[in-house]
Amino acid sequence: MVEPPRLLDRVRQAIRTRHYSRRTEEAYVAWAKRFILFHRKRHPAAMGAEEVNAFLSHLAVDRNVSASTQAQALSALVFLYRHVLDDPLPWLDDIVRATRPRKLPVVLSREEVRSLIDGMRGTARLVAEILYGGGLRLLEALRLRVKDVDFAARLLVVREGKGAKDRRTMLPESLEKPLRAQIEWVRRIHRQDLAAGHGEVWLPDAVERKFTGASRELAWQYLFPASRLSVDPRGRAERRHHLDESAVQRAVKEALRAAGIEKHAGCHSLRHSFATHLLEDNYDIRTIQELPARMIHEAFVARRLSRVWMRGRRRFRDEGIVDTMSRSETAV
Repeated sequence: MVEPPRLLDRVRQAIRTRHYSRRTEEAYVAWAKRFILFHRKRHPAAMGAEEVNAFLSHLAVDRNVSASTQAQALSALVFLYRHVLDDPLPWLDDIVRATRPRKLPVVLSREEVRSLIDGMRGTARLVAEILYGGGLRLLEALRLRVKDVDFAARLLVVREGKGAKDRRTMLPESLEKPLRAQIEWVRRIHRQDLAAGHGEVWLPDAVERKFTGASRELAWQYLFPASRLSVDPRGRAERRHHLDESAVQRAVKEALRAAGIEKHAGCHSLRHSFATHLLEDNYDIRTIQELPARMIHEAFVARRLSRVWMRGRRRFRDEGIVDTMSRSETAV
């Protein structure tokens, strides 16, 4: 007789059925496991609001986690009960929810951005320039494929960004040459992988079945590939994934320290700086509307606090933020 799947395997199956990201799967499975272990391996079906509240209180009081971490734990448990155990959650209103504090974004000045990028080298520098020049999140930049760079239209196409939405953003003219060189480097690596019997890249959903052989085409290769092959944790296939985000995060931190920038900044600060500097330069409203609403709200808050007045007018894609910074350097 075939044994029924274990609870955590059922969680993984439910997540994959809904096409959630691998990171969401890892986080939700980990929270379900911690919840069960906290209650001495009792089955979640035998527990309810009282046990969930006790676990959330333990996280806040004993583990001193942030409100966002506590909210993630609750989301994982709600998913467990609603989609795995088929519990209608009549007790959901009894759960004590943490209130997330509103934090102001860290925005760098143009001079600070210039100093930061000047202190970086190699691939990490190009990634940072894309974060600032196009307003991308770090993982959005690292997940770019060769086909997502449109030199003719001077656009970058972000696939399945936050909320699984696609969008387009500007490609600064000053990044065209280094991006073409990057693509040539990817081409050389891809040829070496093919010659060694590899050359496949992970493809989303059923793209591999729809487009036979697409995983071995240059167009689908990551723009910023990892330095070595790795084993896919789901399919166990050996592929070349994209560059790990920790490499860029570490390079940004080192550049901040070397430039003497005493702000709690990181990769995401380049994205906030991109939006804020667009507003400072009075880009027309259609440009702003292309950006995610939350990003624009945060940029408006930062702009009000710094009391920066609008000046100049430029049309969308006439020039990018990075291009403006490059011309300033030439003038000096």
